[in-house]
Order: sequence, then structure tokens, then C-alpha cells
Amino acid sequence: MKCELAQETIVMAVYGELSDDRAPEFDQHLAGCERCRQELDAVRALSKAMSLLPAEEPAANLIARSRLRLEDALDAIPRGSWLAGHWRQFGQGIGRLRGAPAAVSALVVASLTVGGISGYEAGKVPHHDSPASPPVYSTPDDDSLSDVASVSSITQEPNSENVQVVYNRLQPETRFGSLDDPKIRQLLLIGARNRLNPEVKDDSVGLLAHECRAGHECNDGPVRDALLVALRYDKSPAVRLKALEGLQPYVADDLRVRDTVLESLLKDPDPRVRTQAIGLLEPVGADSSVREVLHTVAVRDDNPEIRLASRQVLNQIPQVQ
Repeated sequence: MKCELAQETIVMAVYGELSDDRAPEFDQHLAGCERCRQELDAVRALSKAMSLLPAEEPAANLIARSRLRLEDALDAIPRGSWLAGHWRQFGQGIGRLRGAPAAVSALVVASLTVGGISGYEAGKVPHHDSPASPPVYSTPDDDSLSDVASVSSITQEPNSENVQVVYNRLQPETRFGSLDDPKIRQLLLIGARNRLNPEVKDDSVGLLAHECRAGHECNDGPVRDALLVALRYDKSPAVRLKALEGLQPYVADDLRVRDTVLESLLKDPDPRVRTQAIGLLEPVGADSSVREVLHTVAVRDDNPEIRLASRQVLNQIPQVQ
């Protein structure tokens, strides 16, 4: 099994929908592929974090409507394209997955994602004869965000807490509102999981972190969990740094946050992240686990500046003088 197929299999494995005939090949691939194992761990962590949100079953009419629009979008794709080929492979496996709750959800997500990709591809075709249209601010009749496929862009209004979020359902839509708006926050959580657009993920995590630093609706729940997932698994150091900023107010009281920051200090490959983690841990340096990690870093870290910063924090703690 190649990495590409393994990546497509991970979601089914996490939700217990992987067929018995494919499981041994998938396990064998994981045994020799560190990248796919990390991806599996990240999806499991995200699934655990998202399980805290209220579960909503997709409506039957939503599935049917998504399927019809997906088929219309696929009909518009030129024959022989990679997307059409992937869709044929996906369709061959649908019969085996009927009746599986995770598979039904996967069908809806795939339908929405392909619709978003088709719209994106169509948008790349230049239209020289038509002037650029201004953005349309829309509030859909159905105010539910259960069928959001992805977030396209995020723009914060200067000197305010108002945010414009452009997102895709079956076609691109826009929502404008305050960061305190539950729908805006839900869209930011979706944006924080965006793996196709790093800029959207960066903006989403940054805004969520800002809300936590400001003490807005971040005492517990999905926002803090999203920052923990970003700190542990995101590949971008800039995103991990922003997640650290958002978690700073909770290092003293939340053991999950403290343990994740300690893990970053020990394992994060970016020295900027490790340095910032030291600053977050300084107020709780009296904790025995914090002292132990700081001592380890002061002796073993490859970066001399980080070793020095760890020793300085240790020297300021009366218990270890």
C-alpha cells in the first residue's frame, strides 16, 4: 500500500469502518511509515476533540441534494481528469459502505469537498470580458453550518472584533460578524482544520488564540482543544507559536495545557517554539514536572540559547537553588 492510498484509508480506520480485507495491508504500511503514523495520530486526536461538539446526523434531503449537485459538477469536468478518475474509484467502494454511519458522513463531506474544488477550478479560468464583481455578503435561509465544506478566506475589520469569513457549502458563501458570534467561532474552528489552505488555517488559529488571550469563550471546550491539537500536530511553526499564545492563560490551571506545553519544550523541532514554551512555563516553575523538564532541557537541548534560558528559569526558583 502506498502513502496516497493509506492517507485515504486513515479516516475509515479511525471511525472503525475499515474492511477486514484491507486492514492487514494498512497495518503493514503503518509499521514502516512514520509519516502515515503521525497522520493517523493527528486524525485520532482531532476526532477526539471534535467528539466534544454536539453530534448532528446529516438530513436525508441534504445527502440527496449533495449527491445530485456533485454529479452535476462531475459532468462539467473534462473526461480523463484526475478528479473524475478518483470519483470512479470512490464510487466503486460505496456499495460496501452502505449502512455505516461514518461512511454516510464521509459521502456528504466528499460531495461538498468536490463541489468546492470544482468551484475553485472554475474560478481560476480568466474572464476578460466581465469586470470583477464585488463580494456578496449573504446570510443563507438555512442558518445551520452542518454542510460547510471548507473556509476560503478570513479578513478581520481593522480596529474591531468583526470578521469576514468566506466559506464553501455547495457554492461559496460569506458570513460577517463579531468574533463573539457562535457561528463565526464555529467557522474559525473549521478553518483551523483546513489542510488545503495554510493561510486560512494560520488566520483561524491566530484569531482563536486572540480570543483565548482576551478571555472570550475559551474557558474550556472546542476552542481550547483546537489550539492543543494545533500545538501538538500542526506542521507550521507559525501556527504552533500562535497556539502557544492562546494557551498561555491556562498553563497554571489546566494540566492538559501544561503537559502539552512541556511536550513542545521537549520535542518541538523549532527553537522558537521551545523558547516560547519556556516563557509560558516560568510562572509555574515550582511544579515538580516543570522543574524536571527544564532541567532536562538545560542539559540536553541542542540549542545553547535554550539551555541558558532553561537554567535561568531554574535559578529563579527557590526550591532548586
